[in-house]
Amino acid sequence: MTPAEQLAAFITIVRREIRRFMRIWVQTLVPPAITMALYFLIFGNLIGSRIGPMGGFDYVAFVAPGLIMMSVITNAYNNVVSSFFGSKFSHCVEEMMVSPTPSYVILLGYTLGGVARGLLVGLIVVGVASFFVDLQVANVFITLLVVFLASVLFSLAGFLNAVYAQKFDDITVIPTFFLTPLIYLSGVFYSVSLLPDFWERVSLANPILYMVNAFRYGILGVSDVPLGPSLVLVIVLIVVAFGFGLRLLHTGRGLRS
Repeated sequence: MTPAEQLAAFITIVRREIRRFMRIWVQTLVPPAITMALYFLIFGNLIGSRIGPMGGFDYVAFVAPGLIMMSVITNAYNNVVSSFFGSKFSHCVEEMMVSPTPSYVILLGYTLGGVARGLLVGLIVVGVASFFVDLQVANVFITLLVVFLASVLFSLAGFLNAVYAQKFDDITVIPTFFLTPLIYLSGVFYSVSLLPDFWERVSLANPILYMVNAFRYGILGVSDVPLGPSLVLVIVLIVVAFGFGLRLLHTGRGLRS
């Protein structure tokens, strides 16, 4: 394929992915807004007033970046895992793989579709958060960079889950037993510095901890972990996940019946 044809194929996949989740926006965009509103209401107004300041900020302001990042991660992941598995189940992926479309164009198209949903939901959650807390962004560049990198990483993670999934139940295993626990234990609702030394060291093995804290640094200017290593870790994970995804597409493992 010529570069122009590759670009056209990429735009087609991304456009299809965006139309897919926008067509069912009541299922894809409204529930995260309602869920986050409940989080802010409960942890911000009801519980937060009893907890008091954390990290030098009101509790609702402290948890706001984590809640935004949580919505971005879960929606970017869910978009790709459900969409790609659906394409695999209906054998649409096989048609793309026998076409001249390069593997990296297919992978980038699905990934950017997940990024689009993750960022859109994140923007919606920011709007919801504005009713509960006055968000003052400390570093716009870091904020945008971290949220973009996190959505890319978990879009790729959703793709990998979809490739290995053999039935619809398989696409819920990782989010239920791995992704959700890691998010809740990543310092979304607390500062890891409050943990005993042993559990604080254990928390450092959680990659989502670094994304949440890097995003919190962009919003509030504070973080429990250094910013530089956090960004490096996310970028390395993206490179590894992208390379692994390309290999799976090249070999056709789990894709060809």
